[in-house]
Amino acid sequence: METVVVAIDGPSGTGKSSTSRAVAAKLGLRYLDTGAQYRAITWWMLDNGIDVDDAEAVADAARKPGIVSGTDPSAPTITVDGTDVSGPIRTRQVTSAVSAVSAVPEVRARMVELQRAAAAEGGIVVEGRDIGTTVLPDATVKIFLTASPEARAARRSGELRGKEAVSLEATREALVKRDAADSGRKTSPMAKAEDAVEVDTTELTLEQVVECVITLVEEKAGQKQAVR
Repeated sequence: METVVVAIDGPSGTGKSSTSRAVAAKLGLRYLDTGAQYRAITWWMLDNGIDVDDAEAVADAARKPGIVSGTDPSAPTITVDGTDVSGPIRTRQVTSAVSAVSAVPEVRARMVELQRAAAAEGGIVVEGRDIGTTVLPDATVKIFLTASPEARAARRSGELRGKEAVSLEATREALVKRDAADSGRKTSPMAKAEDAVEVDTTELTLEQVVECVITLVEEKAGQKQAVR
């Protein structure tokens, strides 16, 4: 498993993060949440007064923040210029701005560099929206998770607490809007890779999804070893 690279893509609320972390932990692999990286740079833009709707301003600032991702699946971390931002990047303000920032080509170029560097040593599960298509097209195994909008909204609402909580319908509308933005952007749109295995998680428990992905990874890893 030391050379295995697993790409797990899909929209929000499909169970990407929980599945990716669990798979990485069970298989002894590292874990990278690329969505957290995009949230981190979005947080930095907002915190530094950058107009996130001004693509040129965002592009000019794309290489300024120092973003470091910890890859331990049991305790993944994300820091910006040495500051832990794992909490701040999950706010509604960042969520509403991340699609605009992520659509800027210079931001995506910066993030792809970081993601490929993290995956270069192998032995890792990388989750995101364009991992199998753009970031790591030669990944050992590619998974694309899907789920109904209703199931995704329910899961997402369950993650939000206190002042960040919103109605189920508002959450569903936000997810559909995010899907449209991520799938419609010109640079690296969210899409299922041609050789990715699609897994619909709507009616599955987390444990069932994890076992399904682990089986796929072990099969692919075995085939790769056999070829050698």
